[in-house]
Amino acid sequence: MRIHIQVNGETQATAEGQTVLGLLQELQLDPARVAVELDRRIVKQPLWSDTLLRDGAQVEIVQFVGGG
Repeated sequence: MRIHIQVNGETQATAEGQTVLGLLQELQLDPARVAVELDRRIVKQPLWSDTLLRDGAQVEIVQFVGGG
Protein backbone atom coordinates (compact mmCIF):
# COMPACT_ATOMS: atom_id res chain seq x y z
CA MET A 1 0.00 0.00 0.00
CA ARG A 2 1.19 3.54 -0.76
CA ILE A 3 0.81 6.67 1.32
CA HIS A 4 1.07 10.27 0.18
CA ILE A 5 3.39 12.71 1.93
CA GLN A 6 4.66 16.21 1.27
CA VAL A 7 8.43 16.43 0.71
CA ASN A 8 9.70 20.01 0.56
CA GLY A 9 6.22 21.09 -0.50
CA GLU A 10 5.71 18.49 -3.24
CA THR A 11 3.34 15.53 -2.98
CA GLN A 12 5.06 12.18 -3.19
CA ALA A 13 3.91 8.58 -2.82
CA THR A 14 5.93 6.18 -0.70
CA ALA A 15 5.44 2.77 0.88
CA GLU A 16 3.25 2.43 3.94
CA GLY A 17 5.55 1.83 6.92
CA GLN A 18 8.31 3.93 5.40
CA THR A 19 10.80 5.44 7.84
CA VAL A 20 12.64 8.75 7.59
CA LEU A 21 15.86 6.86 6.82
CA GLY A 22 14.10 4.75 4.19
CA LEU A 23 12.76 7.90 2.53
CA LEU A 24 16.25 9.40 2.36
CA GLN A 25 17.51 6.19 0.75
CA GLU A 26 14.57 6.21 -1.68
CA LEU A 27 15.46 9.81 -2.63
CA GLN A 28 19.14 8.83 -2.93
CA LEU A 29 20.21 11.44 -0.37
CA ASP A 30 23.31 11.03 1.79
CA PRO A 31 22.05 10.86 5.39
CA ALA A 32 25.29 12.45 6.61
CA ARG A 33 24.55 15.61 4.62
CA VAL A 34 20.92 16.39 5.51
CA ALA A 35 18.66 17.57 8.32
CA VAL A 36 15.05 16.41 8.50
CA GLU A 37 11.95 18.11 9.86
CA LEU A 38 8.77 16.04 10.18
CA ASP A 39 5.50 17.84 10.79
CA ARG A 40 7.37 20.96 11.96
CA ARG A 41 9.64 19.10 14.39
CA ILE A 42 13.32 18.32 13.87
CA VAL A 43 13.99 14.58 13.87
CA LYS A 44 17.41 13.75 15.27
CA GLN A 45 19.47 11.40 13.14
CA PRO A 46 19.58 8.52 15.66
CA LEU A 47 15.76 8.32 15.43
CA TRP A 48 15.47 8.23 11.63
CA SER A 49 15.38 4.45 11.32
CA ASP A 50 12.58 4.20 13.92
CA THR A 51 10.46 7.20 12.86
CA LEU A 52 7.57 6.10 10.65
CA LEU A 53 5.94 8.40 8.13
CA ARG A 54 2.17 8.58 8.12
CA ASP A 55 -0.20 9.49 5.31
CA GLY A 56 -0.25 13.28 4.95
CA ALA A 57 3.07 13.81 6.74
CA GLN A 58 4.97 16.99 5.92
CA VAL A 59 8.69 16.40 5.51
CA GLU A 60 11.28 19.12 4.98
CA ILE A 61 14.77 18.00 4.01
CA VAL A 62 17.65 20.45 4.07
CA GLN A 63 20.87 19.44 2.34
CA PHE A 64 24.22 20.75 3.53
CA VAL A 65 26.39 22.00 0.70
CA GLY A 66 30.13 22.47 1.10
CA GLY A 67 32.20 24.81 -0.91
CA GLY A 68 34.66 27.57 -0.75
